[in-house]
Amino acid sequence: MARQDDDLLLEDEIDETFFDEAPATQKSGGNSAAPVTLDSEEDGDVEVPGQLAVDIYETPDKLVIKSRVAGVNAKDLDIQIDNGMLTIQGTLSAGEDAAATQWHLQECYWGEFKRTINLPVKVNEDEVEAVLKDGVLTVGFTKIQPPIKKVSVVQK
Repeated sequence: MARQDDDLLLEDEIDETFFDEAPATQKSGGNSAAPVTLDSEEDGDVEVPGQLAVDIYETPDKLVIKSRVAGVNAKDLDIQIDNGMLTIQGTLSAGEDAAATQWHLQECYWGEFKRTINLPVKVNEDEVEAVLKDGVLTVGFTKIQPPIKKVSVVQK
């Protein structure tokens, strides 16, 4: 049984409590954007790119997806839309840290990330705008409005 300190479980205790074994291990300190290493019996370990956190909301005529991508250059972003699926992928560059001889803490995720989102409403895929400003990526789509159906009233 897992030990509790102040009603909180530690990460390894959660794995022991709720899983027979940890389903996946993260390489950089629990950051949700970090790549995950999955065990594969056939090919050995398989690394999956880090996930990208997003906010998705609607205005009366737009669907908007926002994400913090601080440290990513526009040229390092690849955004694709196909049949109601949006894919955002890129690379976070760590810069010049090759001179580091010993790391004391590494919480920031550096490397490839990818996120595929099933868009929640119908959009015009030809009318999309992507803007990268102050480390925030905003992708906006024009929503396809369903036609208004007029119903005739028959008096009897």
